[in-house]
Amino acid sequence: MSEMNNPDWLEQVNWNADGLLPVVTQDHATGRVLMLAWMNREALRLSCAEGRAVYWSRSRNSLWRKGEQSGFEQRIREIRLDCDRDTLLLRVDQQGGIACHTGRESCFFLRKTEAGWEEADPVIKDPETIYDK
Repeated sequence: MSEMNNPDWLEQVNWNADGLLPVVTQDHATGRVLMLAWMNREALRLSCAEGRAVYWSRSRNSLWRKGEQSGFEQRIREIRLDCDRDTLLLRVDQQGGIACHTGRESCFFLRKTEAGWEEADPVIKDPETIYDK
């Protein structure tokens, strides 16, 4: 029997003291790392049930479905748990090619140079046009 069919599969994850788990999200087609976010038990359960990324917002202290405001959902292709069972990898189809709230493909758009941090990736869509005020 696979672990996902085991009703205790959520308890087999090593949640941190706050009941959270870091989640690295990667584009299924390109392999590019899109973002890092957090999930609690409910977010992981909902992500599996809905087939789309649902995260836990630490700043808002609530669940958020990726793309619920922007329309740029993440459709889950695969979920992996690391060897320590304390970090998830989501492999997703990123709708609209934008994962970052800055309007970029990836949240990892700053590159370290000798001069400091520089923007290495372009804005695909102005965030002012993506999100309601």
